[in-house]
Amino acid sequence: MIRVPVLLAILSPAALAAQDTVRFTPKVAQPTYAVRPPVLKVRPGTVLVSRTNFGPYYTEAGGAFPGEVGPIYVEGATTRDMLKVEIVKVRPNHGLAASQVYSDFGGLATDSRVRLLNEPIAPRRYVWRLDTARMVGVTDMPKSRVGKMQIELRPMLGRLAVAPQGQEAFNGIWPGDFGGNMDAPELREGTTVYLPIFHDGAYFYFGDGHARQGEGEVAGTGLETSMDVVLKIDVVKGRTIDWPRLADADHIMVAGSGRPLIDAFRLAHVELIEWLEQEYGFDRTDAYTLLGQVGESTVANIVDPAYTVVAKIRKQYLPPPDRRP
Repeated sequence: MIRVPVLLAILSPAALAAQDTVRFTPKVAQPTYAVRPPVLKVRPGTVLVSRTNFGPYYTEAGGAFPGEVGPIYVEGATTRDMLKVEIVKVRPNHGLAASQVYSDFGGLATDSRVRLLNEPIAPRRYVWRLDTARMVGVTDMPKSRVGKMQIELRPMLGRLAVAPQGQEAFNGIWPGDFGGNMDAPELREGTTVYLPIFHDGAYFYFGDGHARQGEGEVAGTGLETSMDVVLKIDVVKGRTIDWPRLADADHIMVAGSGRPLIDAFRLAHVELIEWLEQEYGFDRTDAYTLLGQVGESTVANIVDPAYTVVAKIRKQYLPPPDRRP
């Protein structure tokens, strides 16, 4: 790990000049989100230059999926604050991605928790060749008339998390109020993510790079691959939230996770209304009716142990915030 003040050419013109920059190569992959000895400690305002973990899943032969990077201890972060993570860069660093259709995992597959009469879907693995210069991915579909499919890449991170409440430990596949495996395509370059903090130091995790993923992640996986990432990690002092909040150039958003799907939808929208009350001066009922007219939402995933919905409103409908975020 190297800590240097530097101006990074890869950052936006706003520059992040002379930031405290940490270059970190992960050597440990964690299977769960939990409080454990940190792999790194950073100060608020640090620009982290790193990568996601690499695993055999991303190879031609296939194999196990890698765990998360972390935890990263953020100095000065307390349970009275929230963590702020700006996704400055997320780009594939490998020429191959894999997607997998499973017999008992996916939005349209047999549910492993419930017996059904229909036969399970036959599993199949797809290898996608990535051209990171042209930002496209190609795979063979020999049983289909097209024969081959090429799609544009839209890189994202499936997982951004803090350690969950108390002594809880969640497998990496879980999303929740701590963030986790939200699998939201909105977790891309230019998005800022705000996470609640349940333990002093936050214990931040990230991972699960997708070169592309459709909304809902209906078949169970995106184009899974390893990524180079640049994250600016900061703390918003004296402010707390209940669910992950997101913001980009056009929207403010909330990611709510739960089962059934309607609960994830409700959680996301309730938190979004509270955000409109707290930061933008809306009466609660006014915010409710405004979302009824101009609110947007996406289903981030319907395949994890809990589903994730992203509730959104465009910034064009909002006055300047009383305070940020």
